[in-house]
Amino acid sequence: MPVARPEPQEPRVIAHLDLDCFYVQVEQRRNPALRGQPTAVVQYNDWKGGGLIAVSYEARKFGVKRSMRGDEAKNVCPGINLVQVPVSRDKADLNVYRNAGSEVVAILSTKGKCERASIDEVYLDLTDAAKEMLLESPPESSESIFEEATKSNILDLPSDAGDREENVKAWLCRADADYQDKLLACGTILVAQLRVKVLEETQFTCSAGIAHNKMLAKLVSGMHKPAQQTVVPSSSVQDFLASLPVKKMKQLGGKLGSSLQDDLGVETVGDLLGFTEEKLQEYYGVNTGTWLWKTARGISGEEVEDRLLPKSHGCGKTFPGPKALKNNSSVKSWLDKLCEELSERIQSDLSCNKRVAQTLTLQARASKENEGNSMKKFPSKSCPLRYGTGKIQEDAMKLFESGLHDFWGSRNAGWSITSLSVTASKIFDIPSGTNSILKYIKGRSSNASSAITDSSSTPELTPFVDNKLYMTPVYEERCEPSSIKEDCDDSNSAKQCSSIERKDVPKKLSKIQMFHNNHSGNWLYFEISFTKSTCPAREKKL
Repeated sequence: MPVARPEPQEPRVIAHLDLDCFYVQVEQRRNPALRGQPTAVVQYNDWKGGGLIAVSYEARKFGVKRSMRGDEAKNVCPGINLVQVPVSRDKADLNVYRNAGSEVVAILSTKGKCERASIDEVYLDLTDAAKEMLLESPPESSESIFEEATKSNILDLPSDAGDREENVKAWLCRADADYQDKLLACGTILVAQLRVKVLEETQFTCSAGIAHNKMLAKLVSGMHKPAQQTVVPSSSVQDFLASLPVKKMKQLGGKLGSSLQDDLGVETVGDLLGFTEEKLQEYYGVNTGTWLWKTARGISGEEVEDRLLPKSHGCGKTFPGPKALKNNSSVKSWLDKLCEELSERIQSDLSCNKRVAQTLTLQARASKENEGNSMKKFPSKSCPLRYGTGKIQEDAMKLFESGLHDFWGSRNAGWSITSLSVTASKIFDIPSGTNSILKYIKGRSSNASSAITDSSSTPELTPFVDNKLYMTPVYEERCEPSSIKEDCDDSNSAKQCSSIERKDVPKKLSKIQMFHNNHSGNWLYFEISFTKSTCPAREKKL
């Protein structure tokens, strides 16, 4: 359930940029002959011409939609160009699109805090850049306004074709505007400059929404596509939300939105204004009730995360209809391919970005034969991630077998897998100055299956990669007396122990740390002791 977050103390300028028909644009850059032509990118699947994952605006004019398959698209638009995504390991390879998206992110991140939300969309916090512009070169004092900015769509501003750009320019240069709108005007110019720069350097167009929070920026970024931007002044928020269907709001498209419709008769965001905060809290709890109350008023405290890289890496494949997997050998064959790709991606992330993933998660969709539509879902399973293709493949299969046992019990017969995915998550940056303690590590290999857990209970881990054990503390430091005795655990004993004439260890500090050795599969427990004169270390196996 959504939770309300504290509102910022000062006004912000947030933009959401969405690349237009991104997969198509990437293919048009690879093959310029496709520019201006009705084009669609199809997923790797030969059934009925493949599933459409992106449709150009030229093809949309003929009625081609993403819900169609290739053969149907050809019937609607005989001249359409169907481009298949690159294929590797008998499945779609999206690396060309991921890399193209990274080019755009590198440009956008030069102007403010940047959060890569997906392969083709980005949030930007331009507050500091807008403040700097307002201080050094405010729009009202500029002799000329960046031309692309005057093409912006500003909510509640007259948009007559004849003088539209003059109206926008006048709005951007208002000397009597309040501080919030002046910042927003600066943000509008900055986003226009960034969009032009993206076009010049990558050949990609993008659309944008500019507002005072992420929620509003996201809502309007797609209002005027392609290659346009939309601005939400503070005075326009209430009217804009009043008629917006409640299901269009982020986090209200599912059960919560349906509950609002069924239980409270709420169809639009404006309908929520008829309920007090207390009433909404009564129905949905304190946190969610407050979030709904604020959402109806366009208030959101969600911050833009400073994240240029993905939070996780995932590889998946669907097996519709007769292609469903029905035995362990077919599952293993596909898991091996998925894990091979996943291993390449996390190794690349390690080499290029010095980041390490900690958790491996397997998810699947399954059905039971002769039981109709079984309501029981295939459980998500997780375990510590061990680097190396073979280790990941081995662990993924064990996760599958564990999930299958929970799903089907000991019978283990009559099932079909229609979807498989493996994900590497809980990724952290390797701290600078990290040293290897490989020479201190001893122990026998253990069975990785013993570490299998539900995805919600995965412990904090420290991976072993590239012959280095990267160390991060799990527990806080503690002080304790040092002695040749093991039972000095109270103050009196501590005094007695400290009086023992042991000059080399008068008192020690211990830092408790837990590591997972991804090289051997061992769990290790370290109590690292240190004093001013010595640094002994003890190692215990869990």
